[in-house]
Amino acid sequence: MKVAIVVGSDSDLKFAQETSEVLKLFDLPHEIFILSAHRTPLETMDFAKNAEKEFSVIIAMAGKAAHLPGVIASMTTLPVIGVPLSVSLNGLDSLLSICQMPTGVPVATMAVDGAKNAGLFAVQILSLTDQKLREKLKEYRENLRSTVVKKNSSLRNGVNK
Repeated sequence: MKVAIVVGSDSDLKFAQETSEVLKLFDLPHEIFILSAHRTPLETMDFAKNAEKEFSVIIAMAGKAAHLPGVIASMTTLPVIGVPLSVSLNGLDSLLSICQMPTGVPVATMAVDGAKNAGLFAVQILSLTDQKLREKLKEYRENLRSTVVKKNSSLRNGVNK
């Protein structure tokens, strides 16, 4: 099980790093690539066509026209998670480019700049066939719950007033 994180530009690497940090929490191997649906179409096509040999899930992030996730999804049967980035128009252009895929070529779409959730969704997908990963995910969720409960308790006890 290995995850590919693909960004359309080196300016998007900060989002790839956010996803990488999540995947590291779950000890999931992953690689980051810079590929562009528009500037490196042949390399992107080669990556997508051969991704199944090495990866189980692909996370693709792009801004503006954001065709990268859809182009990759059109050339592989692996699950593709798209992350629209807020490069322009507050990310609305990217969101619509990714979530409006034609029937037959789905891309799971995260929130604008939702790089961390993309990593977590990849974990969820991979946990379907890995019980240890599923247990780590349950522990992660319990830690989230516990953190909120503690913050609420502190607030109620006047610590944050």
